[in-house]
Amino acid sequence: MNTSSPLLPNYLAGRWQTGSGPGALLRDPVLGTELVRVSNGGLDLIEGFAFARDQGGRALRAMTYAERAAMLAAAAKVLQSHRDAYYEIATANSGTTAKDSAVDIDGGLFTLGYYAKQGEALGDVRFMLDGPAARMAKDPTFQSQHIMVPTHGVALFINAFNFPSWGLWEKAAPALLSGVPVIIKPATATAWLTQRMVQDVIDAGVLPAGALSVVCGSSNGLMDALQPFDVLSFTGSAETAHVIRSHRAVAAQSVRVNIEADSLNSALLAPGTAADSDVFKLLVSEVVREMTVKAGQKCTAIRRIFVPAALYDAASQAISAKLAGVTVGNPRNASVRMGSLVSREQLDAVQAGLAQLRAEAEVLHDGASHTLVDADPAIAACVGPTLLGTRHPDAARVLHEVEVFGPVATLMPYASLDEALALIRRGQGSLVTSVYGDDPAFIADAAIELASSHGRVHAISPDVAALHSGHGNVMPMSLHGGPGRAGGGEELGGLRALNFYHRRSAIQASTAALKRLGAA
Repeated sequence: MNTSSPLLPNYLAGRWQTGSGPGALLRDPVLGTELVRVSNGGLDLIEGFAFARDQGGRALRAMTYAERAAMLAAAAKVLQSHRDAYYEIATANSGTTAKDSAVDIDGGLFTLGYYAKQGEALGDVRFMLDGPAARMAKDPTFQSQHIMVPTHGVALFINAFNFPSWGLWEKAAPALLSGVPVIIKPATATAWLTQRMVQDVIDAGVLPAGALSVVCGSSNGLMDALQPFDVLSFTGSAETAHVIRSHRAVAAQSVRVNIEADSLNSALLAPGTAADSDVFKLLVSEVVREMTVKAGQKCTAIRRIFVPAALYDAASQAISAKLAGVTVGNPRNASVRMGSLVSREQLDAVQAGLAQLRAEAEVLHDGASHTLVDADPAIAACVGPTLLGTRHPDAARVLHEVEVFGPVATLMPYASLDEALALIRRGQGSLVTSVYGDDPAFIADAAIELASSHGRVHAISPDVAALHSGHGNVMPMSLHGGPGRAGGGEELGGLRALNFYHRRSAIQASTAALKRLGAA
């Protein structure tokens, strides 16, 4: 390995530290050129966690919610001033177009700003009341009041490679607002952007020492440093999630854990829809967007498309026609609409997954038909969008079990709405599903039926065509997470996100004492 590429420092125990050894090399996924290296070899993780837990946590808890909100606003200003540099890093390290980089970078900044405003509204208090006081007996003198206080631990984030900016700030914003210090372990493949953002905020001095740390490279030993009042949030594969849940920190010490794992998200077109209707066109446009934004590397991307059986051929032709016009290649070329996957390893994984799906499906639009623009197929991790289809989704197994994390989706017809709902549920729990129709009654009924197996139901009708945020866009005011195979976790959802970083306790005391808490 060429070790001339710079080694990014980690920030732990209140100081910048360079890991030992050559580290892992990050490459440009389009050009194949070497960028930077990351390593946390030799770092004293126990010391670093203790510093964050003790000094960072103490300093944050001494502040009110409003003061911590002002701290988030200051961090957002720092990040905004370096925005151009982040776009350059995203293009080089993630292979994304400027539009796709914005989903990650500007999405992260928006979320940070959102929680700054939410925290300001909480005011100058250091804990939250949870509901009204309740009498313990007929005499109201003795009552019970539930309160929410920040946990006296650290928040460890083990993140995925697809959102190095948003994945950091959508977790860190509610944690810091809650008064809990953050230790972020970014996915190695795209760690550069996360590390740079943390560096800019640390260097600006807008956070207390120990409030924010970053450890790049291997995740070995991180969970061993956790203690009972710490919390852990993980985004990644179901396989790794299983390892995390079985770790002693979770199994024996009851470290609170939030998991976001695999998700076979769906799109459902209403029965009786006409092929020339606005609703049909909305479905087609959204499917194409979800397949191609960030080259399909979104945990919320549409993977299965359910349409009335009579519209299978029409949907196949319409979606394929739009996909055929998507230019793929070097994001530095202004004509390119879809950039690359994050690495050649990810390209291999997508191709292997496609082979699995093709055993049960026909190819409706072949991604191999796309000629790469300004990119060498022998070097670049670029792949064209592929639309698969099956006329017998009820007989399929792999199509309802395997998620290919790239620009791949499968079209499936249904004979009745009940059949469509049953097929969607075969995904065994997903982050999001979207329904397309112009009948409010259908949308409401379908949403209720799908809610138990999805963290979010996104309904698109002609009256909100210009307003909706998009099937795959995660907005901070709505819940992000999902049951079953999606991990069973919950993030965001406005101030609901703060619950994960707080501990609930019942204070049983006299009415006079509870009044001191602002209750009773």
